[in-house]
Amino acid sequence: MTDTTPAAANAQNPVFQVQRVYLKDASLEMPGAPMIFLENESPKVDVQLEVSDAPVVDATHEVVVRVTVTAKLKDKVLFLVEGKQGGIFEMRNIPAEQKAPILGIVCPGIIYPYLRANIADLISRTGLPPIHLAEINFEAFYQQRLAALAQQQAGGQPVAQPAVPGNGAANA
Repeated sequence: MTDTTPAAANAQNPVFQVQRVYLKDASLEMPGAPMIFLENESPKVDVQLEVSDAPVVDATHEVVVRVTVTAKLKDKVLFLVEGKQGGIFEMRNIPAEQKAPILGIVCPGIIYPYLRANIADLISRTGLPPIHLAEINFEAFYQQRLAALAQQQAGGQPVAQPAVPGNGAANA
């Protein structure tokens, strides 16, 4: 006979909870200061994005979204900003085939707005105009990563990070 009490039924229900979202790391370099403040040209901005995840304990995972923003004017680096926004997520009773998409799409989608705000704030604190990172479609980003991984496994080529869509201010 199976246990059909509410507690037993709840023990089998899928659980997905955000435990914490936090700024894991942030750095800013302005090698051209103070001369960069005298420049009138708009810099070329390069944005690189990475998503990683790792189990912490039991059904708890850490997901980290890392962004590196480099602004250059000709050959000069005006500034380089890197940020890592982390999140701790509890996932219980979730089918194995659904875990990777949750970790690669849902979790980064929760974390990324915090990272965008932190990067814009960090840059604006330098006295430079803030750079607002583009919205990211993490489902498309996840699919690109899967395709790149499949291609790498088929041909032995290194896996490159997918391109990050730009919005004029932040181009990949």
